[in-house]
Amino acid sequence: MERKESTPIRENRRRYEESHKEERKAKCKVWGTSIDRNLADEIEEFLTKHNITKVAIITAGFEALKKQYEP
Repeated sequence: MERKESTPIRENRRRYEESHKEERKAKCKVWGTSIDRNLADEIEEFLTKHNITKVAIITAGFEALKKQYEP
């Protein structure tokens, strides 16, 4: 992917991103949102063991919540 032309603001953001990247990755797992790394690892292990996709778990969770909150 081609980078946009460099400006002082973009250079500053790139430096910030590079210096804090590992810190964020160690703390949180991103699935379109951030959750605790330990919980994410536990969930991924379960999904892999049972051959379930992340989309399937999100869909199943959504359906369960709909049943719980809708009359």
